Amino acid sequence: MKSPLGASPPTAEVPLRSAGRELLRTGGGRGEHAPSPAQSDGALLDASLRLQDRGWLPSGLRQPLGSPGSGETGNSKPSHRTSGDSGPSLHGPSLPLAELSSDEDCQGVSLALPGRGSRQQPDGDQFIATASGRWFDRQATRSTVIPEELGTLPPARLRDRVATLSRCFRSAGAPRTLTPLQVGMMQSLRFISAEALASHPQVARQSLDGVAHNLYPVLFKASYLLEQAEVIRVLLEHWPLEEFRLGALLGPSADHPGDLRDRACGACLEACVRGLADHTLWGGGRRRLRVADLTGIRDVQVQGCPCGRALGRWGRTKLLARTCCELQAEPRAALRPVEVLADIFVTEGNFDLVVRALGPEGPSPLRVRCLSFRADSLGPGQLLHVLRLAGPGELRRLEVVHNVRLHAGHVQQLLAQVGFPQLVSLTLPAKAFDAPPTSTPAPDGEDPLLSSIARELSRMTHLTELSVAFSTLTGKLQKLLGPLRTPLRVLDLGNCALNHADMAFLANCTHAAHLEVLDLSGHCLVDLFPSTFFRLLGQAAPTLRALTLEECGLADRHVGALSLALSPCRRLRELRFLGNPMSARALRRLFVALCGLPRLQSVEFPVPRDCYPEGSAYPQDELAMSKFDQQKYSAIAEDLRTVLLRAGRDDIRVSTPLFGSFDPDIQETSNELGTLLLQAFKTALENFSRALKQMQ
Repeated sequence: MKSPLGASPPTAEVPLRSAGRELLRTGGGRGEHAPSPAQSDGALLDASLRLQDRGWLPSGLRQPLGSPGSGETGNSKPSHRTSGDSGPSLHGPSLPLAELSSDEDCQGVSLALPGRGSRQQPDGDQFIATASGRWFDRQATRSTVIPEELGTLPPARLRDRVATLSRCFRSAGAPRTLTPLQVGMMQSLRFISAEALASHPQVARQSLDGVAHNLYPVLFKASYLLEQAEVIRVLLEHWPLEEFRLGALLGPSADHPGDLRDRACGACLEACVRGLADHTLWGGGRRRLRVADLTGIRDVQVQGCPCGRALGRWGRTKLLARTCCELQAEPRAALRPVEVLADIFVTEGNFDLVVRALGPEGPSPLRVRCLSFRADSLGPGQLLHVLRLAGPGELRRLEVVHNVRLHAGHVQQLLAQVGFPQLVSLTLPAKAFDAPPTSTPAPDGEDPLLSSIARELSRMTHLTELSVAFSTLTGKLQKLLGPLRTPLRVLDLGNCALNHADMAFLANCTHAAHLEVLDLSGHCLVDLFPSTFFRLLGQAAPTLRALTLEECGLADRHVGALSLALSPCRRLRELRFLGNPMSARALRRLFVALCGLPRLQSVEFPVPRDCYPEGSAYPQDELAMSKFDQQKYSAIAEDLRTVLLRAGRDDIRVSTPLFGSFDPDIQETSNELGTLLLQAFKTALENFSRALKQMQ
């Protein structure tokens, strides 16, 4: 067997190579001849990483069980042999693995702990413990899906597995209690082998020719977990498969049930994009990659990225756009383009780069296709131009937010001229339904622009999420939502100045019975629309998962009615009611009622009125909101948590985010938005000064 490492392999000794040498020295399998020392380095990946169809390892392959440094060698007396086995001992000085070449061979495989020999496992399931304290089972490598916190067994057998594992550890002289969560976090042998390889970039880089194609995904996730950017880049350069889907590769799998999609590691993501560029430049005839899906990363407040340098959606957009522009000028780039699926975030700061990347003048080796598009700090003309380049026919999510100043005329033009046949989710900025400044009201009171917008929305047969917060929709809700052909699952009507007719339509329309996420912030619901609000929640109760009622004037006198309205919502998981003037006593009563909602997981409650100076006005501005008695708040919050604990609901997370929920996109572009606001303030002062001079 020729060594894939070449004539001059690295001299550094690594654990994976040491394990391979020990494995090869002890025989390597049924009827196989032990290779010569010159072949050992080259055979390493065949022996340790080419884990094919029959489970973790090739047929007949063994690795030793035992304690490092125990002195046991491949010639020692075996502690266990399977039927028909003519191979070597299961004892040795390396990583504890087990022979798992076939289902028949696996019956009765024993558990081994360092320095304690092996013990027969009571029920025949196969569990292996490693010297590093990590452990795993055979069945975990054969499953296609590992249920969250349930390992690979159905819930009915989970307790049996935990008890079995605990008994085995105790019988081996190493008492240890295993929890269901630990059982659900087992790793396969090949993932641990991939970690060992990825932790040594030089060896990994020189050994890729010897790695089976179906092991590239495992090696990629191991490299991402260890933040080995160098290995990630070379993996993408040599990627042998037709598809690369980042979200799927980082999600839970049979080899590693951990979810890495909330790790927006800047170094790793940059390595992915640079690796794609290298693939188009150096792949040559070996290149098979057709689609690179870079979506699926979750931008969360607390990153799981150990290096602490996260790259948000705006930064990822800029990186991808800059790489595309660089490749457009590269004559060596492959002529057959790789389709790159991406979530794009465009502002004034990266607008020019994105336009050049989406609309190249000539052939481009990376063809960007947008699945979701977010726009901020753009003019209406810029928005229209970049959306036309982004391929609106494939767009699934469109978010136009904050500093994009649109009125009803712009929205109508956008929907009619561009068209979004596959759109699932639409978010429009504040005042998006206001009439254009130059328009004149129709004599019959009709709003032709709103009718046209509703007609365009009705053509979007996949639309299920609509956010139109801070738009004035008084008396217009039926005209806007009535023509829609598909029921909405997500609806944000916060601060839309709804009236009785609007609420009556909402409570009785088709959408109400399908709503999963609903935001009615800024409306005095219990005071103004008590019966329709109760009916709306009753209609939505079978599906409603998240409800937001911020600054709805909910006071102590409304707690009983609110508790009654929420009682049918048995599927509710998230409740937010910040900015409401409730006392500590009222909050306590409400929390007692919330304990009866079996699926509730998160509650965002306001700072109690008791913590503010007497006579404080609601709703509060940001300055007044932050001036409260911290000590008193802490005592009340602790009391509310005690209410949950006494009811056995310690699974409910409670918090008071004073300035709303975390928005990663705002966090990332805060400097640019701050500059924009300062520029707008400066312009306003100049206009005011000019007007004063004209008056004089």
